[in-house]
Amino acid sequence: MPAPDTLARYRAKRDFARTPEPQGAPGAAQDRLRFIVHRHDARRLHYDLRLEWGGVLKSWAVTRGPSLDPADKRLAVEVEDHPLDYGAFEGTIPKPDYGGGTVQIFDRGAWAPLDPDGVEADLAKGELKFVLAGERLKGGFVLVRMKPRGGKAETRNNWLLIKERDSMATPGAGDAVLRSATSVASGRTLAEIAAGKPADRPAPRPAARRKAPPKPAAPMPDFVEPQLCRLVETPPRGEGWLHEIKIDGYRLQLRIAGGRVTLRTRNGLDWTRRFPAIATAAAGLPDALVDGEAAALDAAGQPDFPTLQAVLAGEARAPLVFYAFDLLHDGLRDLRGLPLEARKLALLALLPKPGPVLRYLEHFPAPGEAVLASACQLAMEGIVSKRRDALYASGRGEAWVKAKCRGRDEVLVGGFSRGARGDGLGALLVGARRAGRLVYLGRVGTGFGAVRAAGLLRRLEGLDRRTSPFIGAQPAKTSDVVWVKPVLVAEVAHGGFTEDGLLRHASYQGLREDKPAAEVTPPPEPAPAPEDPPAAPRRTRPRAKGPPGMSHPDRVLWPATATTPAVTKADLAAYYHRYADRLLAQIAGRPISLLRAPDGIGGGLFFQRHAMRGQSPLIGAVPVEGQARPYMRVDDAAGLAALAQVSAVELHPWGALADAPGVPDRLVFDLDPAEGLGFDRVLEGALELRRRLSALGLAPFARVTGGKGLHVVVKLAAPRRGPAPNWPDAKGFARLVCALMERDAPDRYTTTLARKARTGRIFLDYLRNDRLSTAIAAWSPRARPGAPVARPIPWSAVKPGLDPAGWRLPALLEGRLPADPWAGFEASGACLRDAMAKLARQG
Repeated sequence: MPAPDTLARYRAKRDFARTPEPQGAPGAAQDRLRFIVHRHDARRLHYDLRLEWGGVLKSWAVTRGPSLDPADKRLAVEVEDHPLDYGAFEGTIPKPDYGGGTVQIFDRGAWAPLDPDGVEADLAKGELKFVLAGERLKGGFVLVRMKPRGGKAETRNNWLLIKERDSMATPGAGDAVLRSATSVASGRTLAEIAAGKPADRPAPRPAARRKAPPKPAAPMPDFVEPQLCRLVETPPRGEGWLHEIKIDGYRLQLRIAGGRVTLRTRNGLDWTRRFPAIATAAAGLPDALVDGEAAALDAAGQPDFPTLQAVLAGEARAPLVFYAFDLLHDGLRDLRGLPLEARKLALLALLPKPGPVLRYLEHFPAPGEAVLASACQLAMEGIVSKRRDALYASGRGEAWVKAKCRGRDEVLVGGFSRGARGDGLGALLVGARRAGRLVYLGRVGTGFGAVRAAGLLRRLEGLDRRTSPFIGAQPAKTSDVVWVKPVLVAEVAHGGFTEDGLLRHASYQGLREDKPAAEVTPPPEPAPAPEDPPAAPRRTRPRAKGPPGMSHPDRVLWPATATTPAVTKADLAAYYHRYADRLLAQIAGRPISLLRAPDGIGGGLFFQRHAMRGQSPLIGAVPVEGQARPYMRVDDAAGLAALAQVSAVELHPWGALADAPGVPDRLVFDLDPAEGLGFDRVLEGALELRRRLSALGLAPFARVTGGKGLHVVVKLAAPRRGPAPNWPDAKGFARLVCALMERDAPDRYTTTLARKARTGRIFLDYLRNDRLSTAIAAWSPRARPGAPVARPIPWSAVKPGLDPAGWRLPALLEGRLPADPWAGFEASGACLRDAMAKLARQG
């Protein structure tokens, strides 16, 4: 079957015998994605944003033009795809033809999606985040698709274009960029284009790729002394910092000039031949000077310094990767005078989409402590924190700092001992220079392996000397020691220092050939973490403003705890906005009940089941048979904002849709432990319940409740024939499943509601599977200290150590949106009638 013509709509709208617009054809993918913004004086003046993707220009008509103020949300109407050569089009479309009017190239450059592998999914989902590196538009942006209001079908595909909060943003002056009247391609105004004035400068051919500028405005240096980090005890706090994972490898500076690649160490040594794969991968890049780290990936795909050492020594094979984290020169400009955030945006636009060798090192604006904790859990070395507005400054300063998970330092080898049998390598005796004197830091007796030990002994040959090179305190035992000249630099991992100043539990990681012996000094005591300037707000994230019209946005709903900041009403609205898709997947189209906290969770709480007179029209009403008043429903993000306005801190949906309230489409099993019972018992019960439900042909999913319990949830599908099971059927099935578990382990489980029967047991609550019953929604906050969230989890997480209240609203507002372990929930539905038949045979 032939591939669909992605430009069919574009051609159908135009008469190419009249219009000068290019007819075009889908193009081949390029390493660098282009963007163009056309200023279009048609029926009314607007701007057309075009992003290269899939061989065409995806296009949106931005009615008021792009803004650099994050507070501005500009309507962007999605229009037909345009051909790639439209990016060079400038001219006048005759009227009354489609789009009749004058077209000017307002801006152009490179763009990069934040998730290059998920662009199609992001477009389908309706939220695309990206960065622009143009002449006028720079930094991060997001396109968010608007949801139809009132359930009505939209004739237009409307999006919002919003500037991200970064160093390129200009709050309060977002429209200033639109004052530039001339074309970035031809230097002409709209009037001059309409009048047919010749271009001041020719527009380049759209498919051309710059290899090497013939006359760069600023010569690119051969090498720049790198900026270095200062060790700190804890990561810095405040909004002014970006945090990167510390890569376990060799610092390298990558220089590309006319296709020729050079890789230099931090001391300027040319190591291009040692990393041929990186040099080959970089040869196709435009001219640039890039700061980064070369690493080898272990079997788990993680950077590992010992593996890198083995690869460079020819003792092992493993993938080599260059992690780029800074751009010092782009072939035309020296970028060291720009803020870090601007340099990183330019770097992201320069690099091709992620490949097996060249990778962009992501940064995280989340609190440094959280990033460090995640790095340590992944067994990484630590993190590097950088001031987002700092210029690039060679040497060691205050703008770049590092915090480590476990001690990692360079030491000098001053001697070694033989193995237990008198041959081989037993341990290294190491030290470092202090005030010109080599001080002893202890023995390193692990981390070698037979092959690495033999290689070390070869490197130590010819370095022996008669006396100890250490000044002052000496090793306790020296009879088995061979002293050597202290010229080899080794990297060791350790667990800190003893009271005598010796390394604790030191393990050899490899030799550092990129660092001279003269620079190796004893690790300093970690300095206190730097803070933002006093004028900067001491919050770990930007203060939410709340949606327009929200009353009392600064009202605190969850007071601060020892580990969690205060959460305001505006923060709740920001959370509902960010997780709208996740929450709506759980509650949209269903009757819901709310737990409201008008004065915060420390004040009066009340549970609201029914719609109220005078409530927001964004909150719908659902008539329920047998109920005097209708229930509530919310179907879109605007409805969630209305719930935040009334301080709805918990959302409890029905297990049926509002259009079919008598037909359950979900089952919820609540495992509620008795007071004092460990949560590991709950996890065992959840796994047992999962086994039983799976054996009945159902697909159970797990959810921590944000409290002490755990939910097991099952999606139900309508039967192919006959009526669907009703609520009594669902409740009876759930009760029988729980009763069988109680029968088989009466000392562990109970189905009795009375609390005295629960002592030492888990209450298997099947009562949520009733017509008027509800259960907390996945992703809903809980009205408990610290603002925990009821979060869906994969079954792989159901193991000892799981904290049922470990996910909290403030943390979920930071960083990237977490993966959704329930992504396949809706497609997992199974027929309850079939499961009931299997259960009847078992019983």
